[in-house]
Amino acid sequence: MIRAMGHNRLRSKAAVLAERNFRTFYTGYVTSQLGTWMSTVAIAFAVLGTGASATGLGVVFAAAVVPQVLLMAFAGAVADRFGRRRVMLGADVLRCGAQASLAVALLAGRPALWVFVLLAWLGGMGQAFFGPALSALTVEIAPHDKLSDANAMYGLASSVTRIAGPALGGVLIAAAGSAGPAVAVAADAATYAVSVLALSALRLPARSEQATRESMLRDMASGWAEVRSRTWLWVITVQFAFFNLITWAPWMLLGPVEGRAYLGGARVWGLILAVQGAGAIVGGTLSLGRRPSRPLIVATIATFCYALPDIPMSLHGAAPWVAAAAFVSGVGSSVFLTFESTVIQQQVPPDKLARVSALSTFPAYGIGVIGYGIDGPLAAAFGAQAVFGVGAIYGLLSSAVVLAVPSVRAVRWRSTDTADPAG
Repeated sequence: MIRAMGHNRLRSKAAVLAERNFRTFYTGYVTSQLGTWMSTVAIAFAVLGTGASATGLGVVFAAAVVPQVLLMAFAGAVADRFGRRRVMLGADVLRCGAQASLAVALLAGRPALWVFVLLAWLGGMGQAFFGPALSALTVEIAPHDKLSDANAMYGLASSVTRIAGPALGGVLIAAAGSAGPAVAVAADAATYAVSVLALSALRLPARSEQATRESMLRDMASGWAEVRSRTWLWVITVQFAFFNLITWAPWMLLGPVEGRAYLGGARVWGLILAVQGAGAIVGGTLSLGRRPSRPLIVATIATFCYALPDIPMSLHGAAPWVAAAAFVSGVGSSVFLTFESTVIQQQVPPDKLARVSALSTFPAYGIGVIGYGIDGPLAAAFGAQAVFGVGAIYGLLSSAVVLAVPSVRAVRWRSTDTADPAG
């Protein structure tokens, strides 16, 4: 009886899946996320397997991020003007081609570093257009009163696949040697094809596919005005711009290096990322059905968790401690992303969502990408532990500062579909 009640409660919270368009898109999204997380581990160890250093791996990571920096602001305006689905279809086709090419190169031997860089660049171009359009497409395929549940479901998709993907990728690398990365990347290419099919099957009204505006530059300026008019939005934007540089880049770049050096290699590092995904599942599940009256307070408190994995890494902690911190980080990241994304969707006019999403996100890439270029040399000069230590300190202090901002604490949950034009 209790089990049945719990099952019914969960079904009620996930009722957004009853919407055909959301369910169809979500199927493709989950599939592509599985491939992405599987290939993330595979590519990292494939690059290191060629003899490249942490600096070389950082260059590959940066190559995926730089096009997002250069194109994201423009991509948001393109998505608002020409249709979110159309833009996302083109992005997935490009990413499918890039990953298929990399799989062929890996099967043929050990690709030169420039091959990884070129194909990471193409994949980054696809992500630059897909990311801003996703938030805006959500308001077209999910009811307004279920937007937070839709965002939580995205987080759960990423979290579940973050467990299955890296674990499978790590096992493939350990079991199949050099063939493992190629198989994982080829599977990623196939999952993008599935996403293309799902996007093609959406039933959207003509107005969702077209928009008429005066000029692209004016579209971008209008989006920037929306960001500037909301203090809470640009404060969080600044926080995460430097957060990606100081706190997250070491985890992404130096984490695999330290994992290979002393934590136990690809299998152990894949399991640590899987544990982080398990934490995010918990956070996403807890977020389903929640309607906090002051959502940004909840979201900002959750950001304290982001810095926790850097603490055991700075102390050269054993794998269980790193995994425990990663778990809590996963919980916090899921809660933050669910409610921060929902607040933006509630507060910003729907026809400007892709632009605002892009403009509030690209500084995190623009400044954060520097970390991929400098963390390797910094670790060589001062030690990886020092780099992780600075990251932990910034992550905790920045969250405290944001929580003290009055406009962050003042934002309230909106139960109607009328966006706040003035912030």
